Amino acid sequence: MQKTDLFDLSPVPGATFGGVVRFKGGVGARAATEALEKNPQSLLDAIYASGGFLLIPGMDEILDDPKLMVRLSQLFGREVENNLTTYSAENRTLFNVHEEVPEIIIVTNAPPINDQPMTRPEPPLTADGKFPTRFPHRRGWHTDQSFRRPPPDFSLFIAVQPTPKGQGQTLYADATAAYETLPDHLKKKIEGLEGLHALPGNGRGEKAVLAGQAPKPLLPHQHSQKHPIVRTHPVTGKRMLYICESGQMDWVDGPIVGMEPGPGGEGGKLIYELMTHITQDRYTYVSDWTKGELVIYDNRSVLHAPSWYEAHKYIRIMWRTTVMGNPGPEYAGEQPSWIPRTAAAE
Repeated sequence: MQKTDLFDLSPVPGATFGGVVRFKGGVGARAATEALEKNPQSLLDAIYASGGFLLIPGMDEILDDPKLMVRLSQLFGREVENNLTTYSAENRTLFNVHEEVPEIIIVTNAPPINDQPMTRPEPPLTADGKFPTRFPHRRGWHTDQSFRRPPPDFSLFIAVQPTPKGQGQTLYADATAAYETLPDHLKKKIEGLEGLHALPGNGRGEKAVLAGQAPKPLLPHQHSQKHPIVRTHPVTGKRMLYICESGQMDWVDGPIVGMEPGPGGEGGKLIYELMTHITQDRYTYVSDWTKGELVIYDNRSVLHAPSWYEAHKYIRIMWRTTVMGNPGPEYAGEQPSWIPRTAAAE
């Protein structure tokens, strides 16, 4: 356990990465945020020391004062995304924006949003009776907004109304450790390669291509974006795998630049090989949510995936913020690939 003046940091139980933050004196989110604003480096040091993942229980005060989540997010980068200005009208259908705090995205199956959960894996358990995490048995693995260039740094995610335990979990994977343990021949093979990441819902995902769907015409801000498969973290200097699985890669022109495209191509086979490696049990953690629990994850080094729940029985409500500012030198000086709504309307 590591201790600071503000909080104690301990390993995440049952995981090989990540840290649990418990504020001293049992203070709530408001007092903790005020203290952290005076010493923001302490939480940054904690997340980098913990492999890019922090779990903070007992942050219920954010649910009554959502602006606290924005203040906390500001500790992690120079820009907390305002979803009303960074998305054009055509593209905002991907997300659902909080009515009072536009930096917060709402993820829920509640009407009128009706965002439905992932399909239940079949079979629902692995052969040895465990909760499935490994691709392709477990689907949905991605890193937030990889269809943008530059992509974001951090996301903050809080359980407003979770489902009962055992459903609606979120899975996380350590892409740094996964890269470090790759066989040398695979490290050599992927060095210098780029993945082609696609905006979901435009007919470029693997499932759409296999179904024979024609890809939709793309607006300028919707074009697929290239990213190195192996990124170097701009703060820690560690190397990590940066890919998504089938739903957020471009399977029309990719998923790997310069390799045979499509689901049957060599690029697709390599994505499957790498995703199967990253999502082994030894690199993954399953977050079984409690109300008011907050996680902070580094999108540059951690992948995540949603899971199934009984949407006909339960309403699940989660809030997320997205933080930008330090994607690394390979993105230096680039104009954002997306078009603000004001510019799109001109």
